[in-house]
Amino acid sequence: MDKAALTDELSGSWDDTRAARDALVAQGEAVVAAVLDVLVDVGSPVDWTVSADVLTRIGEPALGPLAEAVARAESSEADRRARWALARLDVADVGVYGPLLKHPRAPVRVVALSVFQHRGESAAGYLDQLVPSLGDPDPDVRQRAVVAFGAIGPRAVPVLRRLRLGPATGPRIRAGALEALAVGGGPAAISDRDLAAWRRLTRIRRPAEIPEPLHLCGSWYAVPGADQRALLEEFGLGDPEPVTLRTGASAWNHDHHNWDRRPHASCARVFVSPELDGWTLVFGDSSENTHRIEGSDDPEKTLPQVVRRRCADLSRRFGTAQWYGMSCGDGWTAWCVAEDGHVVRHYDAFAAAESEAGDTGPPHPAESGFLLPHQHPAGLPDDMYDGVDLSDAEAFGARYRQVREELGIPDTCDATDIAARLSVDPGALGPHTRVTGTALLALTACGRAHGHPSGALRI
Repeated sequence: MDKAALTDELSGSWDDTRAARDALVAQGEAVVAAVLDVLVDVGSPVDWTVSADVLTRIGEPALGPLAEAVARAESSEADRRARWALARLDVADVGVYGPLLKHPRAPVRVVALSVFQHRGESAAGYLDQLVPSLGDPDPDVRQRAVVAFGAIGPRAVPVLRRLRLGPATGPRIRAGALEALAVGGGPAAISDRDLAAWRRLTRIRRPAEIPEPLHLCGSWYAVPGADQRALLEEFGLGDPEPVTLRTGASAWNHDHHNWDRRPHASCARVFVSPELDGWTLVFGDSSENTHRIEGSDDPEKTLPQVVRRRCADLSRRFGTAQWYGMSCGDGWTAWCVAEDGHVVRHYDAFAAAESEAGDTGPPHPAESGFLLPHQHPAGLPDDMYDGVDLSDAEAFGARYRQVREELGIPDTCDATDIAARLSVDPGALGPHTRVTGTALLALTACGRAHGHPSGALRI
């Protein structure tokens, strides 16, 4: 089919091209090559979703050509379009993707595995075909295979357990099976033998572990001293499991970013640090508080109420208590400081930008020399960006820093700056950090009732 004629037929809005698309789908395999050529032509006037719709509805005849388009994509955009269409073909049997699991190009294998992943439990009949992918030479393929097994769910567990108990059928497969078990069901899916081995490895690694900076997205509390037992009591935690700092941080980040919408996936466990430079940090909260916030009609109003109450209670027992919040996605930052049962400072950057309610209590001495996040620097000249390409983020930032330095405008602080002055910044842990005791993963009331969330954790 002539590309120019095809382009003319498919140019226009989604509704305007409906009849043309239907006619092309009826022709099937005969038009796949021509439509695919339009799809991967990033300069084509045809909206890529129009040509992709034709190919996905044609189905299996487009499988091989689309796989080759992914394998030889000449640009990231062409690759994205081809992958999108390849993963969404209208096929009666997902097994047609099976041969692509052995394709010589890793990106094609990844797409094929993603199809089995999104079929979930209905792909359980293909588990034997998926097993070799757990030991694939490419790490992206191995990771996608782990996720696919996890998505298939409980029906994958017996297969994975057999792989763990039997002799290795290939390099890395038994390790991949263990990770897939954790992803699919958490510790409950892992055999007693494997859990015992994990605990032995944890005991070996804990004494020699060098603290690493934590990825901070979420909130944590800080209290002086090393009384973990008292903290477990305060937060209603039980079944504490000694872990490495890396495992605890991995659990906190996993649970906070987890898209698993099964009940209690986000309120089951809490990471309690060892004593770090004289302070113990608690990442998370009781299940009662988590439910109160997440179930509220106005979580942004409920969160500070919960935080202030918790900080006040902790400070009665420990003398002082702090809470910090950070977001890795939108720049949110917040902190709360309580002493002897009273909140002396509570600040929330987003709330403060809207009303005085987000900036309560007198400025804390730890904030001295900083601008607060909602405060805009005064005195910046109107022409400060003259001659700067505003689309160049690096140049823009450099000029901004230069002018602020010249005018003596303070830096803007966030929660880690305040934590570094008042207790310890978990984003700056390192060989210099004094560590006493061991990290714990402890279960909330929900965790004791429903178990750990699914997901593999770092050791």
